[in-house]
Amino acid sequence: MNRSCLLRLATAALIPAAALSMNFAALAQSPPATPPAASTPATPAPAPVAPVTPSPATPAPATPAPVTPATPPAAAQAPATPAAPSVQTADPFGEEITLAPKQVLSFNGKANWDSAFETLMDSFKQLTALLDKQGIKSSGNSMIVYTSTDDTGFTFLAEIPVDQEPKSLPKAMSLGKSPDGKALKFVHRGSYDNMDNTYEAITNHLDDKKLEAKDTFIEEYITDPLKTAEDKLVINVYVPLK
Repeated sequence: MNRSCLLRLATAALIPAAALSMNFAALAQSPPATPPAASTPATPAPAPVAPVTPSPATPAPATPAPVTPATPPAAAQAPATPAAPSVQTADPFGEEITLAPKQVLSFNGKANWDSAFETLMDSFKQLTALLDKQGIKSSGNSMIVYTSTDDTGFTFLAEIPVDQEPKSLPKAMSLGKSPDGKALKFVHRGSYDNMDNTYEAITNHLDDKKLEAKDTFIEEYITDPLKTAEDKLVINVYVPLK
């Protein structure tokens, strides 16, 4: 209860007490109309009534203020998961290796950059379908060998290593050997569309080291591109050196 309420209650209690005091004073000043008989004692005046002190009103229970949930500090909040970079520092970048030749079933193809990934995956599907039909299992990871490129597209060899020799090959397929010799190894993680960033980093690395690469380069798909989400791909990029 606030201070103004207490003052209003105290003023209301004093008003009846003041009225009673004025009445008693008037009675004392006015003489009785009929003198009392000698044998009859005067009736004593009633004792003044003490003003009633109002009991303080029971304060209403305070309404608890709504509790606002505390905002956790920025450090406690789960940070957004950043997108995986196309090149991770923990992966080999520019590692010198020597490629060993492998027997591979190859598909000779051509693609436009706008539909590059779809064309490459279609070539892997054709190779896999032929191997499955003849009951031959691959003996290594699928590869793409880029044989030439220009502004609109590129020519390539899609290759799957095999230990057995497939029979009755279509015109676009052949049995051969994968590239061999000295090369630099780089690793790409993520979608095929983001590989431009990886190749830009490779170009910068070659310029910084003053290294001269051959006209071909190889992509080895560590994750199966036909069964792995595109943004989860892991691809080794090999750059043969002159």
